[in-house]
Amino acid sequence: MNLLKNILGRIMAFWALLVFVLSLLVFVIPVWLADRLSEPKRSRVSHIFYCGWMTTFFVLSGVRRVFKGRENFKEGQNYVVICNHRSMMDPPLSTPAIPGPNKTIAKVEMAKIPVFGVIYRSGAVLVDRKSDEGRRQAYIKMKEVLGRGLHMCIYPEGTRNKTKEPLTRFQDGAFRLAIDAKKPIIPSLIFNTERVLPRKPFFFWPTKVEMHFLPQIDVEGKSVQQLKEEAFEKMKAYYVANA
Repeated sequence: MNLLKNILGRIMAFWALLVFVLSLLVFVIPVWLADRLSEPKRSRVSHIFYCGWMTTFFVLSGVRRVFKGRENFKEGQNYVVICNHRSMMDPPLSTPAIPGPNKTIAKVEMAKIPVFGVIYRSGAVLVDRKSDEGRRQAYIKMKEVLGRGLHMCIYPEGTRNKTKEPLTRFQDGAFRLAIDAKKPIIPSLIFNTERVLPRKPFFFWPTKVEMHFLPQIDVEGKSVQQLKEEAFEKMKAYYVANA
């Protein structure tokens, strides 16, 4: 049975890669054209095409998406959205799941990939993690994103959680950003993406993935440490109860 699943998983990986590339070639052109617009209109228009691209990819690759708690986003308010992180499939799921245009923080190296880099740069604040100045500039850009009324999506664990624990230790950045920008936090939990793209070479397994948004956490009068602990405990408890 394991042998059969490994064979099918690699066949599905080839199919998913083919769907990803062909759909990318379709949607990269309107995103490239939208890049000529000024912000925040650029992000709002690009987000429409990005959602179309990801819907096409998920449907044709056999992955069903379920979103819960979107009603926690209040009209006219933008947020720092924080997510757990277990798979490379998390950003493709989270960006269209968040109601309204948003950006995430991402490695600058990925923007150098031909064609894909066009969409990658459009949807992300790029950070050079090897440089203190690069991290400082990324922080400034994230504040600008929030100042334009867009959501900022951050993975506070900093990297993928490769442990058996529900969450790994949160870093300070997302919480400091929320306080500095005076924006509430929306905690969110992603489920099952590590089953779609597990940590094994060239393997893809279609299954249901979910993203649940929790009620907002207000930042007024709280320290970075208080916010971090509050978000961590709420997200951990929810993940354990719903995984």
